[in-house]
Amino acid sequence: MKRYRKALTIAGSDSGGGAGIQADLKTFAACGCFGMSAVTAITAQNTCGVTAIHAIPPATITSQIRAVLEDIGADGIKIGMLHCSEVITAVAAILTEFSCNEIVVDPVMVATSGARLIEEEAISTLRDTLLPLASLITPNIPEAEILTGKTISCCTDMITAARQLVHEYGTSVLLKGGHLEGATVIDIFLDKEHSKEIEFSNTTIATKNTHGTGCTLSSAITAFRARGVSYAEAIGSAENYLHDAIAAGAAYTIGKGHGPVHHFHPFWH
Repeated sequence: MKRYRKALTIAGSDSGGGAGIQADLKTFAACGCFGMSAVTAITAQNTCGVTAIHAIPPATITSQIRAVLEDIGADGIKIGMLHCSEVITAVAAILTEFSCNEIVVDPVMVATSGARLIEEEAISTLRDTLLPLASLITPNIPEAEILTGKTISCCTDMITAARQLVHEYGTSVLLKGGHLEGATVIDIFLDKEHSKEIEFSNTTIATKNTHGTGCTLSSAITAFRARGVSYAEAIGSAENYLHDAIAAGAAYTIGKGHGPVHHFHPFWH
């Protein structure tokens, strides 16, 4: 019998389908994995924004994770936004219980608009309980500034920040540079096992259809890693997948605001 490569997302639901678990599951499927989910919150949202949020109780979240891990298992786990300290603590506890060791954390803390999405107390809990469990964290520049307490305004600053994060949390780091201006987007990867950074760069694509790019990238990394390659190779494949998804999605009109990337661009246009 054949064996699926399995990836679990622990994140919120996006009713508009562009981000959150919907983007994660689409990405898992497109990148060759069987996707599973534990829903942490239900949002009412579309391309124009979020209009309502319903938080899922921590016990229900951990019940979802337990149900998946006890029966099916996971070759990779992606964690998105967790809305409070209690949820972060509960998720960290059950992942520790099951000795999960392939965990990609997208530490969602700052919206594209610049608004904070997580309370100060929850940031402390994230630092203390969840980030040390991660195999890889994928902060953008505003999130890395929160975690390091330092301003990041250039690639040199990104490298310094990535090294600090590796040292403090004992995890590999992909620091995303999309907030820096320029014709090229540069992301910096630093493997916790090695001291030399790897730079990934892609040309900037002029489009408003960028909703869910962070979710998509971290999920693609999780999927490729679950298929058995190194994190450096998984990130390279994920970066290419996302760049092509943004390019393909730019050709579509959907909704009145910021549309999604085209997750299934390898299969249909």
